[in-house]
Order: sequence, then structure tokens, then C-alpha cells
Amino acid sequence: MSEVNVHNAPPVPSLPYNAYNTAQPNYPPVQQTRQPMFREQSAGAYSAARQKMLNRRSVRHVELQQGNLVLDVQVPSHIVPKTMQPTDEMTKMRYTAATCDPDDFMHQKYTLRPYLYNRQTELFIVMTMYNEDEVLFVRTMNSVIKNIAHLCGRNRSKTWGPEGWKKVVVCVVSDGRNKVNKRTLQVLALMGVYQEGIAKDSVGGKDVTAHIFEYTSSVVVTERGEVSQGACPIQIVFCLKEQNKKKLNSHRWFFNAFGPLIKPNVCILLDVGTKPTKTSIYELWKCFDKHSNVGGACGEICVEPGRGCSLILTSPLAASQNFEYKMSNILDKPLESVFGYISVLPGAFSAYRYRALQNGPDGKGPLASYFKGETMHGGGANGAGLFERNMYLAEDRILCFEIVTKKREGWILKYVKSAKAATDVPTTVPEFISQRRRWLNGSLFASIHATVFFFRIWTSGQNFFRKIVLQIEFIYNAIQLIFTWTSLANFYLAFFFLVSSATSDSSNDAFHFLSNGAGKDVFEVFLKLYLSLLFVVTVCSLGNRPQASSHDGCKDYGSKWTYSLAIILFGFCNIITLWCAGYTIYLALPHTLAGWKDIGHLIETNKALRELVISIAATYGLYFIGSFMHLEPWHMFTSFIQYMFLLPSYVNILMMYAMCNLHDVTWGTKGDNGSAKDLGGAKKVKGEDGKDVMEVELPTAREDVDQLWAAARSALQQKPVEEKEHRDAATKQADHDRNSRTNVVLTWVGTNIGLIVVFTSTAFTNWVNKHVETTSDSNFNPYLSFLFFALAGLSAVRFTGSFLYLLFRLFGH
Repeated sequence: MSEVNVHNAPPVPSLPYNAYNTAQPNYPPVQQTRQPMFREQSAGAYSAARQKMLNRRSVRHVELQQGNLVLDVQVPSHIVPKTMQPTDEMTKMRYTAATCDPDDFMHQKYTLRPYLYNRQTELFIVMTMYNEDEVLFVRTMNSVIKNIAHLCGRNRSKTWGPEGWKKVVVCVVSDGRNKVNKRTLQVLALMGVYQEGIAKDSVGGKDVTAHIFEYTSSVVVTERGEVSQGACPIQIVFCLKEQNKKKLNSHRWFFNAFGPLIKPNVCILLDVGTKPTKTSIYELWKCFDKHSNVGGACGEICVEPGRGCSLILTSPLAASQNFEYKMSNILDKPLESVFGYISVLPGAFSAYRYRALQNGPDGKGPLASYFKGETMHGGGANGAGLFERNMYLAEDRILCFEIVTKKREGWILKYVKSAKAATDVPTTVPEFISQRRRWLNGSLFASIHATVFFFRIWTSGQNFFRKIVLQIEFIYNAIQLIFTWTSLANFYLAFFFLVSSATSDSSNDAFHFLSNGAGKDVFEVFLKLYLSLLFVVTVCSLGNRPQASSHDGCKDYGSKWTYSLAIILFGFCNIITLWCAGYTIYLALPHTLAGWKDIGHLIETNKALRELVISIAATYGLYFIGSFMHLEPWHMFTSFIQYMFLLPSYVNILMMYAMCNLHDVTWGTKGDNGSAKDLGGAKKVKGEDGKDVMEVELPTAREDVDQLWAAARSALQQKPVEEKEHRDAATKQADHDRNSRTNVVLTWVGTNIGLIVVFTSTAFTNWVNKHVETTSDSNFNPYLSFLFFALAGLSAVRFTGSFLYLLFRLFGH
């Protein structure tokens, strides 16, 4: 899943931390027996139908179209629309065998149907996938179909209406033919956008780089193979890449190969598995239509809660991420939208104005910078350093920065609250840690890059007022960046000072009854436990993967259980910290009605009470107020406790693992693969008239195509047998990368340890006692006071931005 910008506002012990139906008639059923069928029988029937079709193919001579192999083949008769006069785009599927790099697609005279039909495309939607199953694919595709049907139903719109589907093109890009899920291919086959036996792996001796299938489909398919008539036709381009070259390469096919032909107004980016609501795509498009200076926009990414919120209620990890996403959408995204620069538009669901993405005459620009990362994460680094390669792990952040700072154009980025999309989140510790490793490393270095080059906003073409506002945002982001870098130390110091106050020998301390005996011993144990956990997490992060895997029958559990235990113990440490803070306030407050009459004087004189109240009000108070202000308070009741328990792990485990694995600039477990060369080739021969033609094997019997379609439908009706994923072997890293990683980790850990040593030292304590006026709360460390007030200030900025966003939205700005 692509990165979601999440700026947490942690509780008292820490500083802000950057992690980041309309009913449709059933389609006439295919004539087939309804007898029970086992999974093996269903799969066997599909294989038999496929083999029969392949055996009955015949050799045909096909003329090249402008030097390229393009085939128009009949689609299964079951999906040809019966309610309208079908045209070629609805009766024939178009196959193009691309043998070029995506950047050369248009220059090599390849074409697409919307280009040939001379249609004006308003929305160009890309769905990127790797090996996602049919359930995830159908979830996204059917949501997109509902959105297009909504556009066609807007009869009073100047742009949309019954023929609105002609202004929308849906592009599905699959990353690697050998990696694609076979059941997902069967869903595409049922929609008419894919057929077995058509594709070729070479044309005239040239290797095919991408198989492009085009069809205007009028059916809706479920993950169980149920087929029904859709509300409107959908123009679909399915690009099946021959090799697995990562998501950036998929986007290069979308933007650089198909974009110049389609020439859309707005591009929508979706990951397969993300489910936008019925009107979300329209809401995003409306933002561009209403504001001519908007270069990019995003909606609200929320956690897929499961049926009846079952996932949120049963998985603490999912619940904590739900809270994290919600608070980002309530406090952070609105703030950045008011400024005009959203640091990251999530690749899972975002939109860009195509014109804003284009490079300048010199070849430099947003897309050029965006695709730099493609060559950095493969086998060769092309001279790029470790900093740059980590920075391009967050390529969507780079793209946002490039759009806003694009010379003399003045683009801004917007958050559209009414555009919502649900996505799956990791529910296991290994998946969660691995995902956040890429997010954190990419966001940290991309943030440093944006902060260092902040001066580019002054040549961006923004008006003077907007430049001032953006300059304020870059200062705010720089402060956030400093606290992110020192978050490890800040979290521990808050824990240390609060717990130390509880174990103080001072007779005036609010916890004097715990200064001796078992209570003090318990707190001392937790102080030592915290440091021990940091040491264990560091060792595990340097050597072990969190994933569990198996190899040659021997199980290797990595550090899965170690990380899980550390998460639980860190959670207990946070409980102790919050209890210390809460009970300090409780004992300091008056317990009689008469005492409350002089509460103002008490807060003025009691420093610890004053700072704790300000800090708690600036976090929990603004959480509640902001959530109710946006009319979305439910996560405060379903996810808040889980988030608080897991919060220390966000800082101490996720940050530690990310920093200790800076040398790993891969995207996860995906590995490059070669071409299988199992499709057969198209040979160049001389035709009867002496012209060069291509000799290809193609299906000739219409009934074979229909039977294979019916077999695919039957296969989908049976649940698949789950297969364990076999992870590719880890790529050996260069010594230079490991040394660079070591230097960065030493600098980061050294900075944080330095803060801890200084502010917990006897010298600092003596200085405090000498220069700070002795009060009843003299054990309250000045650095803790600084943390609390910094938290309050940053939280106030976030809340103000959130309020202004709602105010501007109310008046239509």
C-alpha cells in the first residue's frame, strides 16, 4: 500500500511524530449445469477448456498497423450488450503487443482506441496491481464502475451525463505477467478485457514489453464469478507488463505511454484494494473544475473496518492505525490544505491535473523527478547515494513538492474531505513494521529534501501572499522534522521525568507514599525495562527481519515474537507514564468545594499541574474537539485506547527498525523476473501480395472462446486453495550502503542519547536546583516543561488549520 501522510499528536509523554446501490438486473445466465463441483474439478475444467482452445488455434497472416502488431478479436457472446446497438469497441477486444519502452510508445506510432475515436478524456483512472487476488481487484473495479455510473447520472451537468462514460478511461496496469494473480485474470476475462491465447512474447524478433488489451465493457463481475449488466459502458485499457519492474514503472506506462495519447484533464491514481465511495471520484474532479490553480488533490483514506467494524474491534493494530488515519484527516490534511501544500498525496487514492505534471522544455519537471526513483531501486544505483535512494522511496512526496514549486506556474494542492476511500491495513506485526520501514525512511529524507530546498517556492509563480503562507508552512515542517529526529529521546525523557517524580524522596511530592517500599521498586523496574527494550529492539533491527518465513522445511521466525513482546511491554510503560501524569493532576487538584474557589491561584502557583493540564488539553482535548467539530467522533470511542497502548512502539520500534535498515532501499519482497517466453511469437513473413505480414496463431472457433469464458466463471465460483507465499532471497547489499547506514544510525542514536544523558545528568539537576526557584514541584524538569509547551504550540497550529479548513469549506473556497 502506498504511504498515507500521518502526523501523530502523541499524548503527554511525547512530541508530534511523523509516521505517516442501485439495484442492477441480473445478466442472462450462461447455460451450464448447477451441480456441485470441487475446487480441483473447477480448476481442471478451466485448464481443459484453455488447452482445447490453444490446440484449435490456427495460423493467420496479419498486416502490421504502422509497423506494430494490433489484433481485433471477437469477445465472448455472453457479454455483448443486448440493450443497445453494439459497436466494434463492444463486440471486439483490441490487443496491442508493445515492444518499446513506455517513453517511446507514442513515437513508435502505437495507438489507443480513445485516441482513434478522437474522444476528449476528462478523467484517466489508473489501477496499479502486482499479485492482488480477485477479491481486492473486484472491490476496486466495481467501486470505480459505480463512480462512473454516478457521473453518467448527473443529467444537469455541463460535463457529465448519459454519454459521460466516453470521457472516462480506466487503465489497469499489472506489474509482471508471471506475478499476476490467475483468478484476477479470470475476472478480467469475464469482463472481456483479457483472452487466453492472444498475447505474444515477441514480434518480428523483438521482445514484447507490455501486452495491452482494450475493450469497452458493459458488465459487472463479482469475485464469485457472478455477471450482471452494468449501468453504463466502461472504457478499459489493461496493460499486462511482461516483467515485474515495480509500481513506478507501471505509472510510467500510464503517464508517459498512454497519457500523451489520451491527453486527459485529470488523472486519478488508485491501488487495487482501495475502495472509493460512490461519489468520491466526482468530488475529486469537482475540486479541479472549481479551482483552476489546483494541481493535485486527495481524499480521505480510511481503514476498511470489516463487517460490523469487526476488524477494528478485534485487532488492536488495525484500531490504532484507524485512529492514526482519522486524526491525520481531521488535523493534518486540513492544515496543509489551508497552506496550499500537502506534503504527500497518497498513491492509494489521489488525483493530479495532467497539465501540472508535465515537464518543461528542458526535460525537467514533476514527472522527470518522480521517475528518477525507478532506476535507483533496481540492481544498479546509477551513482545515487543512500540519502537520495531513501528519499525516492517516498516518490509521491517528491512529486507533491515538485508540483508546488514548479517554476512560474503557481499550483497548489488540496484536501477534499468529501472524497473518501477505504483501504486494507496491516494486521500483523511483521507486515506493519515492514510497511512503515519504507514509509518512515522515505518520508524522513524527502522531508529533509523539501526543507533544504524551501527557497524554490519563491520562483514558483505563486502570488506574494501564498508565498508567505507557504514559507510559514515550511518553517512549521522544519520544526516537526527536528522533533521527529529527536522523538526517541523526547519520548524516553518524558517517561523518565514523570516516573522519577513519582519515586522522588521529596515529602511534598504528590507520590510521597510511593517514595519507599514496593511502589518505588516497581517504577525503578520499569525505568530499567524501558532501556532494556530499546537495546533489544536495536539488536533485532540490525540483524533480523520481522517476517516469519520457511525455507527447505526449516522455520525461521525472524524477530516476530520479540517485536510483539516489545510492543506489549512498551504499552505497559506508557500506561505507567499516563497514570503518573493523571494521578499527579488528581492529587494536586482540590478535593473540596471551597478549594475549587481558588483554583486559579493553584494553577498559577503549581507549575507541574499547569503544564500537565496544558499538555493534556492540547492533545486529548483537541482530539475530542476536532473530532466532534468534523462530526466524526466514533474513532475516539473505538480506537483511542488501542492507539495509546501502541503509541510507544510507533516511536521506539518503527523508528528504530527504519533507521537501522536505511541500507535496504527495496520496496518489499518483490523481485525482478525475466520473460517466460511461453506465449509464442509473431513471425514476419511475406504475404500473397508481397508485403510484410505477421504470422500468428489465434483462436478461430467462437465456441472455444465462449466455453473458456464459462469455465472461468465456474472457476471463480469455487474458493481458491490458499498457497503460502514464498519470499525471494534477500538481495546482497553493497558494503558502501552498510557503512552509510551505520554512520546515519550512529548520528541519530548519538543525538538522542546525548539529549538523554544531558537532561538526566546530575550536573543538569544541580543546575536546575541552583537556578530554578524551589517550589512544591521542583522535581518537574525544565526540559519536560519545554516538551509540554512545544506540544501545546504545535497542536494549536494543527487545530487552527483544521478549523480554518472547515470555515473555508463552508463558504465554498
